[in-house]
Amino acid sequence: MSTETLFYGGTILPMTGETNRLEALLVRGGRIAFAGALDEARALAGPETEEVDLAGRALMPSFIDPHGHLPLVAQFAAFADLSGCTNFAQIAATLTAYREAKRLGPEDVLMGVNYDNNFLDEQAHPDKRLLDQVSTEIPIFIFHTSSHMGCCNSRLLELVGYTAGTPDPQGGRIGRLSGSREPSGYLEEASAFGPAIMQLFSRVKVDMPAQLAAAQQEYLSRGVTTVQDGASNPETVGMLASFAAAGALLVDVVSYPMAEPEIAEKLRPFADHLGQYSGHLKVGGLKTVLDGSPQGRTAWLSRPYEGGEDCAYGYLKDDALLAICRQAVEGGWQLLAHCNGDAASEQFLNQYEAALAEHPERRDLRPVMIHCQTVRDDQLDRMAQIGMIPSIFVGHTWYWGDVHLKNLGPERGARISPVRSALERGLIYNFHQDPPVTKPDMLHSVWCAVNRTTRTGQPIGPEQAIGVYDALRAVTVNAAYEYFEEDRKGTLEVGKLADLVVLDADPLAVELDAIRDIRVLATYKEGVCRYGGV
Repeated sequence: MSTETLFYGGTILPMTGETNRLEALLVRGGRIAFAGALDEARALAGPETEEVDLAGRALMPSFIDPHGHLPLVAQFAAFADLSGCTNFAQIAATLTAYREAKRLGPEDVLMGVNYDNNFLDEQAHPDKRLLDQVSTEIPIFIFHTSSHMGCCNSRLLELVGYTAGTPDPQGGRIGRLSGSREPSGYLEEASAFGPAIMQLFSRVKVDMPAQLAAAQQEYLSRGVTTVQDGASNPETVGMLASFAAAGALLVDVVSYPMAEPEIAEKLRPFADHLGQYSGHLKVGGLKTVLDGSPQGRTAWLSRPYEGGEDCAYGYLKDDALLAICRQAVEGGWQLLAHCNGDAASEQFLNQYEAALAEHPERRDLRPVMIHCQTVRDDQLDRMAQIGMIPSIFVGHTWYWGDVHLKNLGPERGARISPVRSALERGLIYNFHQDPPVTKPDMLHSVWCAVNRTTRTGQPIGPEQAIGVYDALRAVTVNAAYEYFEEDRKGTLEVGKLADLVVLDADPLAVELDAIRDIRVLATYKEGVCRYGGV
């Protein structure tokens, strides 16, 4: 196979300016060797150069995932998919069919993913009474689509030891049957469902090499060549490092282990990956989680949700978060913090600013606020002052826009994913899909940022919409910046990696509503076609 490829004959978007176009792109040894006129490119090309006629299609930098969970994408693909269920009966039937197809017995476990109470006829979460209809012998857990809550059956409650006397953990809640303290099976946030998941994951049967290969293809099929594991632990890093050593990573993977007191020592065996790629794996920094899900009404708000006095709750006390922020700043770690509610955003800003005040020379760490669903303008102003990056889950406008308008009211609901406000303040924002919460579909996120329309076709905060080029920057140039990789990714310039995507249409030329229908035809990682073809 030739180590040189010449692309021409289509629209080549270098992402170096909205009106900039290239006539040809020459790739050599995995990097861009020339970007410019076709005759000059051919003069530089060698005799074995492979020429690719784009035939009017579009070529641009491949997409970069600034927040997601690659191992979970791999694992969840093997579980029962409940995304198509619209009522409790369908959930029970889907789980039963899965149990029978897999021939599961009491020594096995049954897991389901992607149910959403917001779109069930019952407008409620299932509980153990429903799951007990599927089995009282096999431990069962089903994840809400947000992965911030779920439900287990009586058998799993028994294994975990949750009883009427078990108190709610810090930053979580154990659901109770009406009028009693008896656990219902509903578990809210990781501190509550974590013990149940640990019971299951130790017993679940997975073929991780095959599932990881399939997960990478899921990303590549959507034009993504840099992927995140945004909540690793040392064991996960070790697993990814073993795949990296075996040459099994086809995409770049950036891991962010969860912050804990001894994390630096626990990561010492992976020194080759700390802040640098080895075998396509890099440990990019640390991660923490400060609240829950707005569509699940567990995001921590400064003002109550509509129809009540509940603001939800935070995961951490201020002193615990300050310790994490100090750990990151003093250790030179980039820190990612999950913040959906504005109270969580306030807590992160307060404690990070306090840690930074002790080390003002460390303003170059590019901390990241993940999700930013209800972040306020005054908080965006503070983010700009300390170089904090808003990584925005802009797909919320479509997936749960109608739910947010209901839960937050028309004013706050319309302001979810405030991209325009971030752009106006000069913040280097990016977009993510939080896989496996939603598919790693960057063009859908671009469509959402430009159109801001809910599932029911209702406009949601059109004043927060941005232009197509600015939306494309969020998933290329700006996403590369989050990883300190703007010198090697995000634009088509000489010397940068030949991470490319071929689209069947130019996103800057189609009707705004057609952006989400654009198809990925081919994805190249460092000049090698890893998906599709032209």
